[in-house]
Amino acid sequence: MDSYGVRFPVPEGAGRGLHFLVVEGRAYPRIADEMKRGALAALDAAGASHEVIAVPSAMEVPVALAMAIETGRFDGYVALGCVIRGQTNHYVAVAGESIRALAELAVVDALPLGIGILTVETEAQAWIRANVQDQDRGGDAARAALVLSGIKAKLND
Repeated sequence: MDSYGVRFPVPEGAGRGLHFLVVEGRAYPRIADEMKRGALAALDAAGASHEVIAVPSAMEVPVALAMAIETGRFDGYVALGCVIRGQTNHYVAVAGESIRALAELAVVDALPLGIGILTVETEAQAWIRANVQDQDRGGDAARAALVLSGIKAKLND
């Protein structure tokens, strides 16, 4: 459930016949594992097939995604990562630029892309957002990608 208490519904079987790529930044392995668990569960529940690519951090997620787009092998994408504020401005650059680059890719290429980049103050906040029993932001990102892929298919009919 999101902070408003509502989770956007994904039509049953929305992913049947579709192949998704999950790109995960692994700067915080425990958070990354949980976000990936939520994303894959959402894709599986919708009947979608998927592949996973791991990169070192949220900063590399857009680069790997851009490489994958060029292959034309995927119907949708899920971008996962976590940026936790530290004692320097590194957080501002990584959080802002990774999300900006992902949004630009999605808009310019009209991609069904679910963005699940956590930007938090503490690891405890990240865990609440990643935990599939709590906010499940990885699952939310996958559900967003599924919904967008359905919209794209409908508009292309």
